[in-house]
Amino acid sequence: MGDDEPPEDLTEQDQWGGWVMSRLDDGWCAALDRKTMLCSIYAQRPFICRDYQAGDSDCLVERQQLSA
Repeated sequence: MGDDEPPEDLTEQDQWGGWVMSRLDDGWCAALDRKTMLCSIYAQRPFICRDYQAGDSDCLVERQQLSA
């Protein structure tokens, strides 16, 4: 995540040694509030999340894959 600084308890190291947002057993980001479906760390979210547009085609495809 480069210079991003999300809360450490919501991150994990991937198989290549990089740091990524943790995902829970349901496959969704650990920072996602399941009741509101909004980011619980919006002000601290990683750059990739800032660049990702909610509701665009990539977002809809990802949500569909996770809910299947």
